[in-house]
Amino acid sequence: MSQTDIFGLHAVTSLLNRNPGRVRRLLVQQGRGDERLQSVLDKAEAQGIKVIEEPRQQLDQRAGGGRHQGVIAECEPLKALNEKALGPLLDFAGDAPLILVLDGVTDPHNLGACLRTADAAGATVVIAPKDKSAPLNATVAKVACGAAEVVPYVQVTNLARTLQSLQERGIWITGTAGEADGSLYQVDLTGPQALVMGAEGKGMRRLTRENCDQLISIPMAGEVSSLNVSVATGVCLFEMVRQRQLKAAQG
Repeated sequence: MSQTDIFGLHAVTSLLNRNPGRVRRLLVQQGRGDERLQSVLDKAEAQGIKVIEEPRQQLDQRAGGGRHQGVIAECEPLKALNEKALGPLLDFAGDAPLILVLDGVTDPHNLGACLRTADAAGATVVIAPKDKSAPLNATVAKVACGAAEVVPYVQVTNLARTLQSLQERGIWITGTAGEADGSLYQVDLTGPQALVMGAEGKGMRRLTRENCDQLISIPMAGEVSSLNVSVATGVCLFEMVRQRQLKAAQG
């Protein structure tokens, strides 16, 4: 039977708060009884979740070198949504959905960080192609710090076709490219928007780029030519949030 392990106090706490039904059992470190771990144990007891004590060495081995902080949740694997879920999500998103599209982000650390940022920015959904995308695994859940549990992550068969369907809904597609003439801070990013982030190094694929309504870049003042994709995602999403808030304040 397939399963996934979520480890670390914050990630496990978020899981117990938001989706305890996924947890099959908790594995906790023998002899550890600090206040933060006890809080996790209390939540597990309240949900009727079985707790098993194991030596730290076994937890270290199971976490594969990850920082488990004395607790691992053995749970049902996270599953990406398919494209059939996208329509209903957008139907309930209001007049100005904020969508994050990841084209070719294969590193689970980057996906986790992007999901965490998307959650903080209030994104409606994160979309990625089924091919050449990171899976929703334990590393993603750990880095996302609970966001992987609540941010809808939709994997689609044909990303270009999906972008076209977003455009048919009146959603403006903004792609990011280092060579783009338009600056992030000089374009209107309010209204219904989909922000497209490409893979590090290669950037967006050709068909993805061709289906963007506009391309923008992040002004770079230093020696480096680009940012990590998760950092760039944060910069762009929160500029979009800033513009939206300013527009709302101006009425």
